[in-house]
Amino acid sequence: MSSADNEPVVVKRDVGGLMVPSGIPVTIPLDSLVYITQAMGGSFTVYFDGNLVRVPGVDADALGKEPVKPPALPENATDEQFEALVWEQLKTIYDPEIPINIVELGLVYECAIRRLPSGQRGVSLRMTVTAPGCGMGEILVEEARQKISIIPTVAEVDVELVFDPPWSQDMMSEAARLEAGLM
Repeated sequence: MSSADNEPVVVKRDVGGLMVPSGIPVTIPLDSLVYITQAMGGSFTVYFDGNLVRVPGVDADALGKEPVKPPALPENATDEQFEALVWEQLKTIYDPEIPINIVELGLVYECAIRRLPSGQRGVSLRMTVTAPGCGMGEILVEEARQKISIIPTVAEVDVELVFDPPWSQDMMSEAARLEAGLM
């Protein structure tokens, strides 16, 4: 679904979301009419009561859509396989206003994985937003936490929002620059 579809949907149960760009939690009540303005990476941006609201993929059923399933990780996966899955999960996170994922935008500065004494894993991310005043930071941080925490064997997720170095268009992948019309 593209950002221009604006599919009308009647909400099938109360569902929580975050207002865009403020990140303020909101509950959309059962039987409310919303318009899906973006459905990418399993998450939804809906227009409700004069506001845009980000609804996580785990609550897709409230919009009559298929909920996001946890990603599969092979038993006894290597650290390399695990890290590849983390990056794949991060590629499913889209800025609600820009239809390009945060990896291609160059918003993820660092991804560190560590084994915990329990045998499970901890993941630490350092990421940024396209501008220091962008209100999407906490929304993207929370979505990164959610998407990584559902990976099998993850016990800890730490996501830090940083502004140094400042993001620039040079950090975007070539594909993202093409998609954004910058090439």
